[in-house]
Amino acid sequence: MAGCTDPPAPGVNWQRCNFDGLDLSNVNLSGARLRDGSYFRSILDGADLSGSQSFRAKFINTSLVDSNLSGADLEQADMTKSDLSGADLTNSDLRNARLTRATLRGANLTGARTGGTDFFRADLSGATWTDGQRVCSEGSIGRCN
Repeated sequence: MAGCTDPPAPGVNWQRCNFDGLDLSNVNLSGARLRDGSYFRSILDGADLSGSQSFRAKFINTSLVDSNLSGADLEQADMTKSDLSGADLTNSDLRNARLTRATLRGANLTGARTGGTDFFRADLSGATWTDGQRVCSEGSIGRCN
């Protein structure tokens, strides 16, 4: 059962919990169950969400600057208008995720699975693309140029 009142910790079960508008900067949620959770307008700057199960989570208008999302399951997650500047998304599952108008400046997408991902008007300037080789040029909006 989800422990929505449990403190942030590695492996915590926050499935279907609502944490809208909270400051969760620098928390360690590695391996946590965040599936179907809501983090609307929350601050997760510097947070460790590596290996988290964040399927269909709502990170709308959320600040995830310099966060670690490596190996995270973000399939069908909604990250509309989120700030993922400098985020580590290596080997993450972003299939069918919504990154509409998100900021991914300087993010690392090496090995990320992006089939069906919506990058509409997303800022990918300076991001390392999924092949781990190409760095998106300044002004890369909606796709890596």
